[in-house]
Amino acid sequence: MCVESFHEHIPYFTSRWDALCPYIDVNEDLLRMAKKPFIVYAVPPESPYGVPITDHYGLVDVSSQDFWSDEYRQHKFKKLDKAFKRFQVTERLIPGRTLTIDDVASMGQEHFDAYEIHEKEIAGFVDYVRNLDVLLIQVHAENGDLVLTDVSIILPERDQVYGSFCQWNLDYKNRSPGIYACLLVSRWAAKHGYRFYNLGPIGDYPYKSLFVTDREPIYAIALTDPNHPLAQDPTSPLHTDFDPSTWNQVLREPMEEEEPQCLAHSNE
Repeated sequence: MCVESFHEHIPYFTSRWDALCPYIDVNEDLLRMAKKPFIVYAVPPESPYGVPITDHYGLVDVSSQDFWSDEYRQHKFKKLDKAFKRFQVTERLIPGRTLTIDDVASMGQEHFDAYEIHEKEIAGFVDYVRNLDVLLIQVHAENGDLVLTDVSIILPERDQVYGSFCQWNLDYKNRSPGIYACLLVSRWAAKHGYRFYNLGPIGDYPYKSLFVTDREPIYAIALTDPNHPLAQDPTSPLHTDFDPSTWNQVLREPMEEEEPQCLAHSNE
């Protein structure tokens, strides 16, 4: 269940679903058995567990005509389409139950290595999508190069498509393949009747602001000894993501419940 992570060589633990999956259900048994320090992110908003952290999920309301008709976005989207005009886009909807760890690794091993995503977290993804569908979008150049691979989880009960990971070829960096992947998934989600494309946490990814129409609070739990080195390091996730007053707070306070926030688009 627990995966060892590190902050500047200081060990701590996260769940096996932390890196690639949203909306992690927790219970008292899981929290009691977890090795400490333990951080579990992305507790469902309707759960009685977890506190809001400093980051948010970025949601794209792909069902909104205002999103698609925004002049600034239209300009950016046309530039992306032009940059990838001669590239081939393929889309596949894959039953999650058919995926293996090796399958997922073949889609994103370079990404997993770069972001130190453990094999246990890949296994957690495979377990998470067992009863869900997975959207695989790939883009190839005219010469056959694989330019990007984007993997999203279909969450019909939440009326959304969740962006799990995207791996792209650095040789094509000047064409902004990561942003193009967001556009492709947004279009797929709209075409297939979903309301939201969930871009995942947005705090460290300013490029996502082009798409974000709504922000959804991310709830999490941090269990730690306040004297642990992780708690003493002001640059650790215990400080950057949490208010120290919420460490070891398991249950959510009703007054902290938030609705997704609709954002006015900014050209900045």
